This record gives sequence, structure tokens and C-alpha cells, in this order.
Amino acid sequence: MAEFDSDAQTLNRYVMASSKDHELVILMNAIATSCKLITSAVQRAGIAHLYGLAGEINSTGDDQKKLDVLSNDMMINALVNSGVCAILVSEENEEPIIVPEGKRGKFCVAFDPLDGSSNIDCNVSVGTIFSVYEKREGSDGSAEDLLRSGAHCICAGYVAYSSAVEMVFCFKNKPVHGFCLDPTIGEFVHTRVNMVFPTDGGKKIFSCNEGNSVHWDKAIKDAVDEFKSGSKPYTARYVGSMVADIHRTILYGGIYIYPADHKSPKGKLRLLYEGIPMAMIIEQAGGIASTGLFNGKIQRVIDLVPEQIHDKCPIIMGGQRDVQVVYDQYKKQGGVDVPELTSAPITK
Repeated sequence: MAEFDSDAQTLNRYVMASSKDHELVILMNAIATSCKLITSAVQRAGIAHLYGLAGEINSTGDDQKKLDVLSNDMMINALVNSGVCAILVSEENEEPIIVPEGKRGKFCVAFDPLDGSSNIDCNVSVGTIFSVYEKREGSDGSAEDLLRSGAHCICAGYVAYSSAVEMVFCFKNKPVHGFCLDPTIGEFVHTRVNMVFPTDGGKKIFSCNEGNSVHWDKAIKDAVDEFKSGSKPYTARYVGSMVADIHRTILYGGIYIYPADHKSPKGKLRLLYEGIPMAMIIEQAGGIASTGLFNGKIQRVIDLVPEQIHDKCPIIMGGQRDVQVVYDQYKKQGGVDVPELTSAPITK
């Protein structure tokens, strides 16, 4: 007989206990509600004829899938009507969404409603990514409230839609926690406490799209060659859905690489709703979130300041053991200052 928890810590309960901020509870509840709706749409995609293209292009020039459009509408409707948001930025909308004055609150949210949606038609894991800021003092809510570095981000998270639906998130300078959607009660329940990278570095896994390797700089090529060489080479794992690849990297160890290259000198991933939220989670789980060589120097993703809401960035994320391999190649290459790596998970 299955055991039942008569005192389960739900997402709302955890947020209230951790923050004592009623508006933040409302915000996280709105995000959770939209993710439950997206869960339903993803699980019923074939039955409801939601596979295929919607015939539109999103803010970054990608073809929109039907589920992209539906997931975006679900998140916008939930957040606008929560009463606690001032401005929203979505990958699917070229312009920021200004919340009507009568429903306006203090939070600014950037999100990718359905990351990895190119995989949806073949039933591969997809996800949602979000970052949360507070509007600046005196602001009524504008894009400038979000055009700040990750140092100003107060909350970041992602949701993985797979065999289970998991939300992973953290508040600024707080531990990373995981919540699993219990379909029997319709609530996200606390299941992973203080998520951290394996202390010994974990499994030796590298994750990247090697189809782009012809465009990489020498340090990245040499690092990946090192991962693949030796008596015990690394295992290659690449889903093509950032949420799935990052989730595995945190739990198992390894490194995820999507660098700047000659084809995409600014990288491919969007800073506000992919780079910064994932960097915040990775670092607070004890990992490294670097840009690699970008704009002439190596820096933390969290320190980048977007100039436009859909700015892109390169990403090298993973455990210190594995990111060090990349940094060592930059040292061999010379001509660039390579910072020393330090990492420590936040556990309380």
C-alpha cells in the first residue's frame, strides 16, 4: 500500500516559510499554475493535435510551434492576472509586455515558456525557464527594470516536463530546491532539498552540439578533444533541450557547453531567460557558470548586463573539475586573463 504524507510541504508553503512575502507566494503560484497547464498541453499534444508549426516566427527568428504559442499564452495570462507583476519578457514576444495599471505589481519576469520545443514533435523532454526581478525604486515597470545583471535577480528556476514534472528554483543567495508535481493532488511537492553538484565531480559527461565544432575557437575544440581522449574518456550526452541537459548536469555532474563561435559570436542562448537564471541555479548549487571567451575576456554569466531584452550569451556550465579543463586550454592558448575557479554550494 502506498504511503501518504499528511504533512507534505507544497511549493506555496515552502515559499511562504522561506520568504514571508505574500506577493512572492502569489507570483510562484501563478508560475506553478501556468506550468501545470503547460504539463497538460504537453502530455496531450498528440491527442489535441498540438504538434507542428504555428506558422509564425518568434523574437529571435525561430519558427514557432503550436505548443510554443499556447504555452506562451498560458504564462502571460497567469502572470498578468496575478496582480503582482509589472512587466513580462517572453522569448515568443518581440516587445516587452506591460501589465495594465490596475493589475500591476512589483515583479518583473522574463521567461522561455517552452524551451527545447523543437523536440516536442518527437516526444523528447522540454521545459520552462524563468527569472524574477523587482522593479527599480520609482519605476512603474519598463524594460530597463530587467536590463540588469544577474546580481539583481531575486529568483530563478526551471521546470522539466518528462516522465515526472519537476520544478527546480532558488532565491538569491539561498539553496537550490526541487519540487515534483504530484498529479493526484495537483501540487508541486518538495522532493529535492539543497540540490548540489556531486562533491567528487560526479560522472564524467560532456554535453554540447558537436555539429558546430567547425566554428569553435581552438580552446573549446581542444577541451572537447581532451574529454574524448585518454584511457577513460567522458561520455557524450546532448538532448538539445537546455532544461534537460542542465538538470542532468546538476544531478549527475559533468559540463554543458554552448560557446560563442565564428558563426554566432554572441552565443545562441538568451541572457535574460536562459543564461542568467541557469547561471544563478548552477552557481548556488556549487557549480561554475562561465561565458568562456566572450567579448575579449572570460567572465561569469551572472555578471553580464543585457543591452536589449533578447540579448544572447555563450555558456560553459558545470562542475569545477570539468570547467577547469576548458580554462586550462585557455591558459595554454594564452593572450587572455584566465580567472581562478572557486565554487561552493549554498546549503542554508
